[in-house]
Amino acid sequence: MKNDTKGAAALPLNTIVAGDCIEVMQRLPDACIDLIFADPPYNLQLKGELHRPDNSRVDAVDDAWDQFSSFRAYDEFTTAWLREARRILKLDGAIWVIGSYHNIFRVGAALQNEGFWLLNDVVWRKSNPMPNFRGKRFTNAHETMIWASRSEGVKYTFNYEALKALNEGIQMRSDWVLPICTGHERLKDDKGDKAHPTQKPEALLHRVLVGTTNPGDVVLDPFFGTGTTGAVAKMLGRDFIGIEREEAYRKVAEKRIAAVRKFDRAALQVSASKRAEPRVPFGQLVERGMLRPGEELYSPRGKVAKVRADGTLVGHDVKGSIHQVGAALEGAPSCNGWTYWHYVNEGNKVPIDVLRQQIRAEMHD
Repeated sequence: MKNDTKGAAALPLNTIVAGDCIEVMQRLPDACIDLIFADPPYNLQLKGELHRPDNSRVDAVDDAWDQFSSFRAYDEFTTAWLREARRILKLDGAIWVIGSYHNIFRVGAALQNEGFWLLNDVVWRKSNPMPNFRGKRFTNAHETMIWASRSEGVKYTFNYEALKALNEGIQMRSDWVLPICTGHERLKDDKGDKAHPTQKPEALLHRVLVGTTNPGDVVLDPFFGTGTTGAVAKMLGRDFIGIEREEAYRKVAEKRIAAVRKFDRAALQVSASKRAEPRVPFGQLVERGMLRPGEELYSPRGKVAKVRADGTLVGHDVKGSIHQVGAALEGAPSCNGWTYWHYVNEGNKVPIDVLRQQIRAEMHD
């Protein structure tokens, strides 16, 4: 796959780079990445084979890339790749790291030690986890993701309204119930076996990228595997850089991503945060004649106030902004005047926020 993004010739955009993740990241310039999604080795410390009750062997993670000689060796590896990851992140960039109980606590400590600022830990609760065959522990039904900004106090991307829309209008929580890869989504090799033992579901990456990136952002996955991050990034109009040491995984990922169709431009737009929308002073409605001085506004419970020429309201023994007057009349500490006050249009009472949205629509045109 070739680089198809103009103005960023120094970055191997939309490619899978062969090599060790630390060495490849060292070749990237400072502050060039918007988001990193990392699925590092879990260091499972498996001792021998695991079998089901019928004595069939469980296809567990026993590859060489997941094996470290000691916790110290794993910590040194984690610190090294996180240090490079932080260097190449933009100042307002962020990182997601996913892991299991075997490694996520060590990774979390390393993130803080390297200067990242933890924003959330998100539990991916698997709706169809692998059973615990030995019956000596709880069924391991979740993995943990840590979301962190590059530094404390920076402005990071969080598409709150988009995630809320994904969740049928309810705030997105930090526990995500999603199935593991099965059926057609589970990639297989030429022998019909799993192409990768820890392939992540596209639904997981879809939620991460919709929530914490924007179209055109550059997403790096230093442990690319079979390319879930790249496939979802391509669909959502993000650029990606994948780093993968294993040739077999690269081949599967290349084929997979080549078959992905990018969504059309209109489909890439997501619900914007209300805070990100342009500010419209109430006085602008008066200036433009959408509301007239002396016109009466009404609350849902029958309170009345009059519009003044300077964009303030006057009610019973109170005057001030649409928010101040509403709060005073209700005896409340605060009030959203835009949804509280209504004007009369053809005999119907309509929230004044409708007029604000008309002005905002003109700004976008």
